[in-house]
Amino acid sequence: MLKIDKDKCTGCGECEEVCAFGAISIKEDVAEVDHDSCTLCGTCVDTCPSGALEIEAKKAEQRSFNKDEWRGVWVVAEFRLGKIFPVTFELLGCARRLADKLGVNLSAVLIGSGVRESADELIKYGADQVYVVDNPKLAQFLEVPYTNVLVHLIKKYRPEIILAGATAQGRSYIPAVATKLETGLTADCTELDVREEDRALLQTRPAFGGNLLATIVCPNHRPQMATVRPHVMKAMEPDESRKVTIIRVEVSDLLLETSTKILDSIVEEQTGVDLSNADVIITAGRGMESKENISMVEELAKLLDGAVGATRAVTDAGWLSERHQIGQTGKTVSPKLYIGCGVSGAIQHVVGMKGSDIIVAINKDPDAPIFDVSTYGIVGDVKEVLPKLIDKIKKEKGL
Repeated sequence: MLKIDKDKCTGCGECEEVCAFGAISIKEDVAEVDHDSCTLCGTCVDTCPSGALEIEAKKAEQRSFNKDEWRGVWVVAEFRLGKIFPVTFELLGCARRLADKLGVNLSAVLIGSGVRESADELIKYGADQVYVVDNPKLAQFLEVPYTNVLVHLIKKYRPEIILAGATAQGRSYIPAVATKLETGLTADCTELDVREEDRALLQTRPAFGGNLLATIVCPNHRPQMATVRPHVMKAMEPDESRKVTIIRVEVSDLLLETSTKILDSIVEEQTGVDLSNADVIITAGRGMESKENISMVEELAKLLDGAVGATRAVTDAGWLSERHQIGQTGKTVSPKLYIGCGVSGAIQHVVGMKGSDIIVAINKDPDAPIFDVSTYGIVGDVKEVLPKLIDKIKKEKGL
């Protein structure tokens, strides 16, 4: 909270003047604060010439717990539209490696209604066991009951590591889970590993606008939690011979109570090839120079049965919509073939496509960073190269 030292305060009014929220007023030559309006932004503290203002942090309660009581790696499965989403299998592939390093079981958590039959899939993709919470009240995803259920499971079984997808669903309630557990959460990780000597989860993610990679640890709290974007990790090949171990968990109706009610759910129809699951992606960069030239990218994508991607510069310019954006602030993709057309290769974009099997770059700047991650590079004006490439493919296809 914001604390005012009345002995130091001179009533100059500078704090009142700079407060953008109207939380400070001068009464009887002394500053007073409305704590309901104060956002603790700190502007007044920096401005006060007499040093009379101070933000006093609440002392966190010291939680006594034994880290040795927390064991195991968990993957929170995402079940929507009657199926398990691929990001879950990708997480299981990564989590399997972490669990083997730590010498612990890998468990999956499956929450929903009518999900029991899908639990077998999680075993095939690497889980040793699956905790299933199957309840009709969980048929629709709602943040509060899903948060309550997952927190209940974590407190009961105490896993040391929890991984979840950085999807719309995961982003909506996994942070709430971490808050209730009073532990840390690293979002949008691109790499995960463990430090075996102290069992710390090494969570690597882009920082400072993607200009560097930061590795984050959570040494003093458990569980250690991280979310990972789809298509960043690789799923294991399914093993049909793995034995099924299902643990059904019944939860109290109190955990399922919520003031929110879903009236209707509308699934948007996808036109063209889905960017997230495309085998071929043709991406337009700033080097396309104009919206009119985007038609060449679209034509090449159509010829190769691929999807059209874009860098942020292209979507910011309005040449393509944001649903085409690839990168740190867009989608993460891993196609078999990625062709960057006039893409410079900024790290913010590269983190979203570096998992592609084959990367072809077309850029007239031979020093463009995109060539550092490319399988094949073409140095040339994309507006001259693309028409020739399109004509060649048309001839090969007899068009």
